[in-house]
Amino acid sequence: MDSLVLRSERDPGIVILQLNREEAANALSTALLEAFIGHVEDLRNSDARVVIVTGSGEKAFCAGADLKERQGIPKAQVRFAVDRIRRAVEGVATLPMPVIAAVNGVAFGGGTELALAADIRILSENAKMGLTETSLAIIPGAGGTQRLARLVGIGKAKELIYTARRIDAQNALAIGLANAVVAQPQLIPAAISMAQEIAANGPIAVRQAKLAIDGGMDVALHSGLLLEQAAYDTLIPTQDRVEGLQAFAEKRRPNYRGR
Repeated sequence: MDSLVLRSERDPGIVILQLNREEAANALSTALLEAFIGHVEDLRNSDARVVIVTGSGEKAFCAGADLKERQGIPKAQVRFAVDRIRRAVEGVATLPMPVIAAVNGVAFGGGTELALAADIRILSENAKMGLTETSLAIIPGAGGTQRLARLVGIGKAKELIYTARRIDAQNALAIGLANAVVAQPQLIPAAISMAQEIAANGPIAVRQAKLAIDGGMDVALHSGLLLEQAAYDTLIPTQDRVEGLQAFAEKRRPNYRGR
């Protein structure tokens, strides 16, 4: 089962999770989802500084739910199958460290929802994305209706969801769905480069920044500012904050330890 999700690590503190069902467009089968959820939960309390999520091969990041498997599921069990995808997506969204989705090909339905759960999305030039569920007489069920609207605006989200439209990488970049688009061979190097840039900063500070940004999205400005203040206060007693000041004074690169 573990072979359905490959895990590798790069210094400093970068973890890559790769969906590994290339022959099935990395579709979200029950077995893959269980393996993926296990890896995500293992990372939750780890010292990882950045997580990169990608797919195997050069054609698909994730084609969404495994519809062939779904056909064999009794109607009464469909809700549980959707809940499993939701748990995987929510697991990514709630990781305390930044997550980069390296979208190496098509990402439809649950694949787009998985990418939406990441903090940053880097797409290969051949990538395509879309919440295509209405073409199957259902709706996005793992956060797509909520996260897409928050990311690209309610009008554009409604257009894309109602039409089940698939958009290419450049259009995704134009509407703010993608942070960057690169050539296919440069995708993982670009994701690792950005991860290294993030990981060079104070890891507790980066996590607190994520907490403040995400927590502030759904509250009034005043409440968001209080969240920011609380996040800042958490950093005052850390050794990393002192190290940052000392490194600045000594004109050297800081050595952050996450303490």
